[in-house]
Amino acid sequence: MTQDLAGGWSVTDLDAVDLDGVDLFDAGFHAEGDPHLVWAAMRRRAPLHRQELPDGRAFWSVTRYQDACRVLGQHREFTSERGSLLQQLGRGDAAAGKMLVATDPPRHGELRRPLRALFSGASLAAAEQRIRTAVDAALRSVADDQVWDVSEHAALLPMAAAAALMDLPEEDWPDLVRWTGMAAAPEDPVHRTGSSAATLAIAHHELFEYFAREARARAGTEGKDLIRHLTAASVEGTALTRDEVVVNCYSVLLGANATTPHTAAGTVLALARNPQVYRAVRENPELVPALVEEGLRWTSAARSFLRYAVKDVELSGGVVPAGDAVAVWVGSANRDETVFADPERFLVPRPDNRHIAFGYGPHYCLGAAVGRLTLRVLFERIVALVEEFEPAGPPRRLASNFVAGFTRLPVRTRLSADARRRVPSQARPL
Repeated sequence: MTQDLAGGWSVTDLDAVDLDGVDLFDAGFHAEGDPHLVWAAMRRRAPLHRQELPDGRAFWSVTRYQDACRVLGQHREFTSERGSLLQQLGRGDAAAGKMLVATDPPRHGELRRPLRALFSGASLAAAEQRIRTAVDAALRSVADDQVWDVSEHAALLPMAAAAALMDLPEEDWPDLVRWTGMAAAPEDPVHRTGSSAATLAIAHHELFEYFAREARARAGTEGKDLIRHLTAASVEGTALTRDEVVVNCYSVLLGANATTPHTAAGTVLALARNPQVYRAVRENPELVPALVEEGLRWTSAARSFLRYAVKDVELSGGVVPAGDAVAVWVGSANRDETVFADPERFLVPRPDNRHIAFGYGPHYCLGAAVGRLTLRVLFERIVALVEEFEPAGPPRRLASNFVAGFTRLPVRTRLSADARRRVPSQARPL
């Protein structure tokens, strides 16, 4: 049984889930199965659940909100330096200690500190016009009473902000989007080239080579972009190595391209399925920021994060032994019934929306303000110009245990009367 968007599942539904037969590591399950039903059953029956893979690797799943916050927030109990993505399970991370997401405090704070100003204040304000231009470009193909693939057109949205912060030429955007898609979801048929391992290797090679070339070309030159900033930065009096510059550029771009477009697409789908919510936001556009926050909670585009226990730690449901891997399922934590009232409803505004879509603790997403700005600009524009969405075919979900998103999401749009008056052509593009 799939989830009931109006009110969740019954106890019978949850008790019927065979948790021993569930494979949360399998990217295909997240495309074809119903992880939210499984997570709801785990929160109820097995909030700390161990899964062993056929090759002997194993991990614990954490599904409750408070446990998720503890695992993500307590670096002395759970380390990021053995791999922060489930696809790295048991294989380690060559970027440990060099890349923000694979580094624990205090080194994490030392690497993060020089970057903060680039993701706030004047830098963020300077990026806004480029974001607005990209939003208009993404919406240009939307026509009255026509089908629009939201997933396809949302893909380039985060590139506008990333390009402004990193000074990336627009002709490079399609390649960068393709390579980050391959890195985030190497098992998805849309992104896969040969095996998933080969896909990941190709993506890493292309992205690392790209940023290595840019770092070499920009070192010592004038400019305020992130790449130049990193080449000139020092931590505790020591300059960053070229590897540190490259892997952190990669991490920033992957974080943007792997989450923001899927949050946008998933929010549009939720609005198409909940037209009363969309009408309320159109009638009161001041609700757009609340819509963005509920979209972030609802989609939880960063599906999971991996940590390793530094010592034996007791969580709800048992003890994680020192050295064991723990997968934090963000999408489950963001629908924990003990924290979010009626969590299976898409509710705008939602009181006390304490979602952890951008993570929690020291690794809280550095680009959260940029992501929020991009989504706010997008939905302000949509609310003004689109009167109604309706699903126009089955969505195709991304095969990934890291990113919750779509590779296809067709919707039919009906433009507002004002938009139809201002654009008299038959197609009426936005």
